[in-house]
Amino acid sequence: MTLTGKLRLVKALANELARLPQPVITSYQLGRLIFNAYIANSIGGENLTLKKNIPDKKQYNDALNAMLDAGVLSKVSGLSGNFFKVLGKPDVSPDEIICSIDPFCYISYLSAMEYHGITDRLPRTIFVSSPPPLDWRAHANELMRKDLKEQYALYIEKGFPQLTRPRPKKIAGKLIEFKSNSHMGAYKNVQGRALRVATIGRTFLDMLRDPELCGGIQHVTDVYKEYAKQYLRLIIDEIDMHGNGIEKARAGYILETQVGITDPKVDAWQKTVQRGGSRKLDPGAEYSSFFSERWALSLNVPSVNSNAD
Repeated sequence: MTLTGKLRLVKALANELARLPQPVITSYQLGRLIFNAYIANSIGGENLTLKKNIPDKKQYNDALNAMLDAGVLSKVSGLSGNFFKVLGKPDVSPDEIICSIDPFCYISYLSAMEYHGITDRLPRTIFVSSPPPLDWRAHANELMRKDLKEQYALYIEKGFPQLTRPRPKKIAGKLIEFKSNSHMGAYKNVQGRALRVATIGRTFLDMLRDPELCGGIQHVTDVYKEYAKQYLRLIIDEIDMHGNGIEKARAGYILETQVGITDPKVDAWQKTVQRGGSRKLDPGAEYSSFFSERWALSLNVPSVNSNAD
């Protein structure tokens, strides 16, 4: 490619990158832009004068290096792997960066509680839910096939970057903790931001599933006491649809005895209660002899076991 052609390509790629909503891109996203530019000999409606219609890894590397040299892209500090910050994009929070580089993750647990304004904790760790490795790879292959359509096989054959699963331990000083979920939860896309966050209903369900990731069971109980009435219908609908038996028992006990809620759906949960020695209000604590007969639940939380029935 001539110098003029290279500069034209870099300028066209820079314009296209500026249109993206996210501040950080992956090598796969960049590879797809470069690959499609060569295949179509155009990008973003702008015709190019590229001599090679079928690119290979060399064309990708040349374009990447040219954009790095021009300052259009820069490596993201502290992240291993090929992730790039786009020139002119504002600095964003670490949770937006992780959502930019992993298309299948979302912010959850205590971090989601912070986003929704239902905790006074300031977590040093960003909690992220993402599919298990095999599921993640299946989602990635499906997305690449959808993106590249009939050019997918050629893209892979020519050695262009594929979607890879990022696992950063820290971003901008914030620790990142991943939780693999075989069934991806309900999340929402935050308008105007490269951010996905667990819905309020799913966040209340996750508090019962993994209270240790939500500030501990005592904090979970306090949050239910303070906010459950405000979000009651969303909480009950989510737990009714996606909660299992023990999660419904925990929710039912807390809603009835700690929040003072009576509801037909909660009553229906009680009718399906099954007794078992491992049924505990706090799944991570020792079994306690204080017991809720109605919910067949060991009340192994000191602040609530005085309400045993």
